[in-house]
Amino acid sequence: MNIYENQNTKSFYNMAWIAFSIAFIGMIAGLVYLQADVAMKGFLAMSYLFTVTSCFTVAKVVRDRHESEKIVNKVENAKTEKFLNERDVIASTM
Repeated sequence: MNIYENQNTKSFYNMAWIAFSIAFIGMIAGLVYLQADVAMKGFLAMSYLFTVTSCFTVAKVVRDRHESEKIVNKVENAKTEKFLNERDVIASTM
């Protein structure tokens, strides 16, 4: 049985972090130049950081669910394969 692992390319990995960095720096620059009082800037910064950390958490939860479904499917496929093999052995002896 071949185990296929989906791995991203180094270019895709780098692009994702570069895009994240640009977005993060852009948000910080926007907060610095925003015409608002410190309390408003603080609220926006806190909301932005909470949104970013929530996005990481959602991505992890979705990935974990996908990985667990792959494992369950492998186990179910192995059980089915074993059952069919045993059935074929019994059928061939009769």
